[in-house]
Amino acid sequence: MSNAKVKRRTSIRRSIRQKISGTSEKPRLAIFRSNTDIYAQLIDDAQGVTIAAASTKDKDIKAQAGTKSEKSKLVGAAIARKATDLNVKAVVFDRGGYLYHGRVKAVAEGAREGGLQF
Repeated sequence: MSNAKVKRRTSIRRSIRQKISGTSEKPRLAIFRSNTDIYAQLIDDAQGVTIAAASTKDKDIKAQAGTKSEKSKLVGAAIARKATDLNVKAVVFDRGGYLYHGRVKAVAEGAREGGLQF
């Protein structure tokens, strides 16, 4: 990947992070997308801890057949399940500098269908 693309995404990511942060009542749902996998974390920025995490590398999701977008939706549903187990109903969505499209959008839709509110 070109260095200019990485710099641009990092700049956008910093801009987003200045505007949003998570608390223990309303954590930040942070997304990281690699070429092969997608990761989602619930983060409490006030204490600086990750509350819950899900990714396409989890055994139950990795075993599923389907496209990367379909698996991303499963990641969203998994993070929503973990959030409801922790009595978290609302989150702040952090797209991590990626466009709200494709796999990032699929994670958000899966989380919404799982019961999380943005």
